[in-house]
Formats: sequence, structure tokens, C-alpha cells
Amino acid sequence: PSGQHLVTGSRKASGASASPRQVKRIPSISSSSYLSLLSRKAIAKSGLQHLVPPNPSPGAPCGEPERQIRSTVDWSETAAYGEHIWFETNVSGDFCYVGEQYCQKSVSRRKCAACKIVVHMPCIEQLDKVPGDPPTFVRHHWVHRRRQDGKCRHCGKGFQQKFTFHSKEIVAISCSWCKQAYHNKVSCFMIQQIEEPCSLGAHAAVVIPPTWILRARRPQNPLKASKKKKRTSFKRKSSKKGPEEGRWKPFIIKPTPSPLMKPLLVFVNPKSGGNQGSKIIQSFLWYLNPRQVFDLSQGGPKEALELYRRVPNLRILACGGDGTVGWILSTLDQLRLKPSPPVAILPLGTGNDLARTLNWGGGYTDEPVSKILSHVEEGNVVQLDRWDLRAEPNPEAGPDERDEGLPLDVFNNYFSLGFDAHVTLEFHESREANPEKFNSRFRNKMFYAGTAFSDFLMGSSKDLAKHIRVVCDGTDLTPKIQDLKPQCIVFLNIPRYCAGTMPWGHPGEHHDFEPQRHDDGYLEVIGFTMTSLAALQVGGHGERLTQCREVVLTTAKAIPVQVDGEPCKLSASCIRIALRNQATMVQKAKRRSSVPLRSDQQPVPEQLRIQLRRVSMHDYEALHYDKDKLKEASVPLGTVVVPGDSDLELCRTHIERLQQGVRRAEQQEANGAGAKASSGPALSSKWCFLDATTANRFYRIDRAQEHLNYVTEIAQDELYVLDPELLGTPARPDLEAPQTPGPPSPPPSSPRPRCASLSMRKVGTLVGWWEGVWPQTTALPRVPPTLFPGQSEGMLCPQKVRLLFFCGFWA
Repeated sequence: PSGQHLVTGSRKASGASASPRQVKRIPSISSSSYLSLLSRKAIAKSGLQHLVPPNPSPGAPCGEPERQIRSTVDWSETAAYGEHIWFETNVSGDFCYVGEQYCQKSVSRRKCAACKIVVHMPCIEQLDKVPGDPPTFVRHHWVHRRRQDGKCRHCGKGFQQKFTFHSKEIVAISCSWCKQAYHNKVSCFMIQQIEEPCSLGAHAAVVIPPTWILRARRPQNPLKASKKKKRTSFKRKSSKKGPEEGRWKPFIIKPTPSPLMKPLLVFVNPKSGGNQGSKIIQSFLWYLNPRQVFDLSQGGPKEALELYRRVPNLRILACGGDGTVGWILSTLDQLRLKPSPPVAILPLGTGNDLARTLNWGGGYTDEPVSKILSHVEEGNVVQLDRWDLRAEPNPEAGPDERDEGLPLDVFNNYFSLGFDAHVTLEFHESREANPEKFNSRFRNKMFYAGTAFSDFLMGSSKDLAKHIRVVCDGTDLTPKIQDLKPQCIVFLNIPRYCAGTMPWGHPGEHHDFEPQRHDDGYLEVIGFTMTSLAALQVGGHGERLTQCREVVLTTAKAIPVQVDGEPCKLSASCIRIALRNQATMVQKAKRRSSVPLRSDQQPVPEQLRIQLRRVSMHDYEALHYDKDKLKEASVPLGTVVVPGDSDLELCRTHIERLQQGVRRAEQQEANGAGAKASSGPALSSKWCFLDATTANRFYRIDRAQEHLNYVTEIAQDELYVLDPELLGTPARPDLEAPQTPGPPSPPPSSPRPRCASLSMRKVGTLVGWWEGVWPQTTALPRVPPTLFPGQSEGMLCPQKVRLLFFCGFWA
């Protein structure tokens, strides 16, 4: 860069404050020299900033052993100072951070998840030679950027980036801790800012400061320490040495208590949700201290919880399915932390019923990690009942083939036996036998549907009531169960079951039952026939049997059971269920006070008049990082008028009314009434809201979380919705009484289909895959010709295909 640049004089930090650095002005230098000069003054974001890198002894050889390139944080005794966390990258436009003078220009590149610098593989050795400057307080970690979003904190202007893919000019200097960015100019970025303490940014309340993390000294050998003392027996001394050596850890945590801080530990299961975890862990490494983010595949949560057990106001974020949450809760039980830290959930699994219950939604879409951290910080602390399971062999029954025991001895969601457990067990065994055939969520759901239909035809659970005895709080429910003849019985702790259904329902008119809660110390006992199981998918509920505190379940033969989705076939047993304890959880709050809303800055209007615009899935995937282009590609659907304080759940009802009016107008137009109507297809049943208020991009809002978001939080004058079944951008509709005539309407004999179609060839492909999974299965039943009257030959809409899968019919 041209002009004069700032460099710093060297100094050593001493005490709790630092002496100011000298400010020098030097003549213009090349960009590569400037980059090399300032990169040597960058502070490594590693969580070990308090450690001075050891100086080599005079007699030590110059050559050092090759350092391992790590993709995880090193907690071992040999952890290196200022170590980066490298991941493979193929992003174009990012130049090697070491500069032209030292760059080896290799093909393979790596990107640090913590500071987002990019280097070639051979250049990592050059980068490791850059010394860190160990502070005694948290300072900024300044990194050079050739591309930078947002605006300069000093002048408020944007970062001009001309010829991004060819320019090697450094346009910005940003801190990877607080995310502040400045122009690479003397007028914007002064060298004194390197010495300023860093605030750790918008999420400082949940970030664990690096000054809390200290390296522990290995304890002195007890034999040497006791030379001056009276010698005792060797056996006694060795008994003290073992536990002392076993308790030693390379790191210790010394927190500084503050009522304003809620330090967060993030546990990520990289295998959950189709490997979503392995992608999102990089985002957490960027926003947080890398030493507060843990990969559960690297040893589980126990060591991290032991390390941070004395941190006050600690919170935990479990990124994974319900099984991951149960794993962490069981570990907390083992460690007996007092008080137990509350656990929030980022759902990455398939069912996620516990996450739905606590308002975290049914799965992760693309919500910014920054907003997730705000939700965790401001969430409400609630209690969750946890239940003990104790199974003993039934002495009155004969020997039977069975599993060794229950897969879990505690459950948080539900315990069930019968039809649903048998389907889950079949899927579990088939996946273990042929894991290569179960590598997608869609195929897994297909297999579940087919297994359910096959089990229904065989009637494997129709005689369940004849082989069990259920006693709840001393009351024998066996006669009632035998009259009902259920094929499945569920002992439910939370309202959600089977990927979001509500089997208990809302028994408001029944005075015999209390409203269901997850913290009242009661279980809900529900029976299901095949009819009520099918009705679950359309809002139905099971047969409510009772609410109780203790259950004694006796089985007379081997019966499939499942505990929070973990199945097994348990032989004749006597199972006792009783309350174990209560776990502390974080429930997502409806409103986040940290983000000022438009309605907070002015009186809330009685009504909001908002333009509704639709985005196709194709445009969203291609343009969701370019807000301006995505807005141009959106199609107006009309105007909705909603109350000023309405949430998205209420707004959805108004949009549905608007769509009903559009459908009536289309029908009148098709009948020749000549009414004005929109010329695009109506919204499908799977549309969702888009948040358009973030700085960089749009993101989807899970339907299960619509009641937690106000309209004013995601929209200003325009409200955007995403239709995942609309693959392309339709013609722009004519909504506002046009000045010029629009395109001609389709003839009445060929009405426009209202949803995307799925060809019979694709259905045949699915059937072929099914036969490949189950080559010994019986012939698949044909769809009755009168099942869907009026359906054009060779075409099935996705809604009807889903109904076919659920009912077990296969084309």
C-alpha cells in the first residue's frame, strides 16, 4: 500500500497494565513487506495468551521436530503457544497470509477456524515462526483482510473491494475476538489500538476470556520432596503418588466471577444431522474462544466439564440430537456439579422432541450462530424431570432370547413398548447390517415408512395387551388396557413424541387430567391403536390412560422396547419407573431484549401493513448471501394487515387467509368469471418465513419457533417467505390492478397445477431402492386407481406421495 504506515516498538508486558508503545512513521514499503511486518505483531487467538513461549537453550539445536497440523484444540501437556486450528478450504480470492516474500505457492491450502486466515500447507511452518506477544489482559487479535464486510468502526464507510480476485491489497484490519474492523489507513487505524484492551465483542458475556486458562505445573516428585522429611514405608509413599499423578491436568481454570457473565461451553456431535455438526463447529470456533468449544467425538464431555466445574454461572450448549443431550445430562449426574449448569440445545438430529419442547425447534436450518448465542445467553432456566428405569428378569416366565439389558437406565423424553419400538429396532438392525444403504435422511424416512407398513401387515404387536401388566401408583390398569387392545404403549415425560407430534393432546375439557408439564414429577401413560397412531400425523392423540409418579410394568415374553429412541428386544422382565432427579435446562425465550426492535424505538402501531414476497428455493440457495439480488428475484404475493404486536404464528393465519382468497380467485378465473387473480402458483404447505433483518444474508425460521418471533423482528416494510417446493422463479403476479393487461389465463380444461409434480419414474426409482434394501420383501401393493380420482396419469404431487409412504402404499 502507498503512504505511510504504522509499526510498533518492542516491549515486554509487566504487571496488570502495559506501557504505551512508541508510534513511528516510516516511508512507503511494498504490500508484501508491510504484511510480513505487521503479521509478526499479530496476537495469536489460542486461549494461551498468558503463556510466554519458551526460549530455546543455548545448546539446543536449531532444527525443531515438525509440528502436527491440528484441526482440534490441543489440551495435552505439549500444547504449543499460539497454535491455529486448520481446516481444508477451497475458497477462491484469499491469498496466503505469510505474504509473497515467504509464500511457497502450493496448491493445498488451510484456513484457521479461529482467526480465518488462509495459508498454503508448506507455509504453515513460516507462520509458526511469527512470535506471539503474551499479554496480561485480553488484547485485540488484529488480522489483515483483503475482503471485509460491514463498515469501518472509525469512519463509518464501507470497505471498497475492487478486483477482489486479483488485488493483493489489504483493505481492512479486524480483530478476531471482538470483530471490530478498520480501514488499513493511518487515519482510521492507529497503532495505539494494538495496546487497547479488547471487549471480546457482542458476545462477551458468554466468551471465556483467555486469561482464565492457565497451564498447570507438573507436581514435584514426592520422593525428592520428602528427602528432608522422616522416611516412611515405601508402600505408603507409593499409595500417595498414584492418585496425585492421576489427578494432575495440564490446564486449570481460574475464573474471575462476575454477575454479568454467563460463560458457555459448546459440545458438538459432528455425526448428528447428516454431519451438520462438523460444519457448525467452525462457526463456534470463530465467535468464541476455541478452548470453550469441544468435539464430542474426541473423548466425550466429561473432561471438559471437570475442567470448568468451578466456573460460576456456567451454561452448556449441546449441539446434536436428543441422544447427545441425554449423554451430557448423564455426565452431569456422574460429576454431581452443584449447582448443575443449565443446558441449551441446538438440534442437529432427526427427532429432536426435547428441543421442540424447549422451543429450540425441530432442526437447524441456517440461523446465524451469533443469534443462537444470544438466545442461549437470554434463555429462561427451567427444570426437566428425569426418570429411572430398573429392569429385572421375570421369574415367572421361562428363558427367552433377549438383549442383556435396557440400552439406557434413565430417560428424558419417553419409554415405549410395542409397535413403535419394533419399527425402530428393525431400522437399527438393518442399518448396522448395511450402513452404506442408510446414508441420507430421506432414505431413512423411507425405510421407516416401509417398515411400519410391513409390521402392520404382519400384526406383530396386535396381542401386546395379553402379555403385559401395568400398575401405576398402585392402580392396576391391565383390564383397561386389555379392553383398549393397544399395539403401542408410551410413558411420556414431555409433550412431544415421534418428531413433533403431541400424543397427549390438550385435554382441557377432561377434569380427570392435568395439563402436561415436563417439570411436575408426573408421567403421562398413553395407549395407541393403529388408528390413533395414524391420526397423530394430522393432529390426533392417543388414548389417555393416566398420569402417575411410579410405574411397575411386567412383561410375560420378549417385547421390543425403546428408551429415548434407543431400541432393544427385552425378554420377560419386571420394569420399575420412578423419578430420578430434575435437570436444569435453558428454554428459548420469546423475545430477545439485547437486540433493539423497530417497535421499541417508536410506539407500537395498532396494525401493520406489510408487503408479502415469495422466494423460490432455487433463488434462495443461489443468492441468499446477496440480499439485494434476492430481493429483486422475489415475487410479490399481496399485502397482509396484522396487529402491531403479532408474532409469526398469528401472521401465518393471515397469510393463509390471503392464499385462500387467491385460490378462490383462481377458481373463478378458471370458470370464466373474469375475476382478477395472481398469475403464480399458490404457496405450498411447507412454506416458511425468512428473516431479512440480518446484515449479510437471509435465513429461514423453523415453523416450530414462529411463536417466539414477532413480525417486527424479521421484517420492516416487506415480509419474505420461502417456498421449498417452488423450484424456479415463477412469472411475477399481477397483484395491484395493473395498467396494462396481463398474460392470458389458462383454459378451464387445463388448470395450472398448484404444486410441483413428481414423476412416476422417480417413484419407481424409490421402489427399486426399496427392493435393494429388502430383497426378500413381499410384493409391493399397487395404488388403487380410485385412491386419488382426477389425478392425471403419470403424475403424483409430493403431498400425495408422502401420504402413500405413510399409509404404506407403493406405486
